[in-house]
Amino acid sequence: MSDTIEKIKCLIIGSGPAGYTAAIYAARANMNPVLYQGMQPGGQLTTTNEVENFPGYVDGVTGPEMMVQLQDQAKRFGADIRDGWATKVDFSGDIHKVWINDSIELHCETVIISTGATAKYLGLPSEQHYLNMGGGVSACAVCDGFFYRNQEVVIVGAGDSACEEAHYLSKLCKKVTMLVRSEKFRASKIMEERVRKTENIEILMNHDTVEVLGDQNVVHAIKALNKTTGAVIEIPATGFFVAIGHKPNTDIFKDYITLDETGYIINTPGTSNTNVAGVFVAGDAADHVYRQAITAAGTGCMAALDAERYLAAKE
Repeated sequence: MSDTIEKIKCLIIGSGPAGYTAAIYAARANMNPVLYQGMQPGGQLTTTNEVENFPGYVDGVTGPEMMVQLQDQAKRFGADIRDGWATKVDFSGDIHKVWINDSIELHCETVIISTGATAKYLGLPSEQHYLNMGGGVSACAVCDGFFYRNQEVVIVGAGDSACEEAHYLSKLCKKVTMLVRSEKFRASKIMEERVRKTENIEILMNHDTVEVLGDQNVVHAIKALNKTTGAVIEIPATGFFVAIGHKPNTDIFKDYITLDETGYIINTPGTSNTNVAGVFVAGDAADHVYRQAITAAGTGCMAALDAERYLAAKE
């Protein structure tokens, strides 16, 4: 532990649209925010090749470019952007204690948690290859489905989110093949019925994804195993969507912050307030419904404004 304790008025844990937007608003309010970028500076958008649905970017923008611009905007107003990630917290007292990289101890008047969530993937080498290439593999149909309009795609998953994304893709794509790894859906009956009644969605039950096939640059097909017969098939597709869930990056807060059963932070509806006074949440750490850059940015604004009002009420 550090012998020196740094006192901070507003600490923002995590970057991405939520964290950087919170930093912009907090800096403009003279809260002297300090933002630690976390283990993935810029968040999930740094793995997104094209962003076309964020207002103001007429011709679209790459995810990394957008994050650099948001970071530069926050710095312009005086936000202190630092490398490092929070490894421990203690929110038991009036002063919120946070440790960075297990060595730097911070005592904070307010804390904004914007640690986001991490999409779950199958872990196949071919899947990770095309994910890193930025072409053909995605964990967000709403974000990337537009790029596959009038094409054939495959989606893997069995829950409500998978059904919702398959239905969304069916409105854009020529055909959607849905791979369900077991003999039944985990989704609610109404969501299952919706995909079953959609003409251009083909559902293959009890199928595992074996490999994402392509020319090393773009995806051409998905190899799948029928676990009932043992037959291996190739499904023509230019896009592969993984909808098996997200894991919120909230483990270090669980002893102090109220989480739901899957680890998302529970905030007071209509605010960014958590159960701990002076600790606020923004972005995908609390949002398992929308998970969009624009909604994350909006909650970043809310968190900064809520933090500002909290500090003003204490004066």
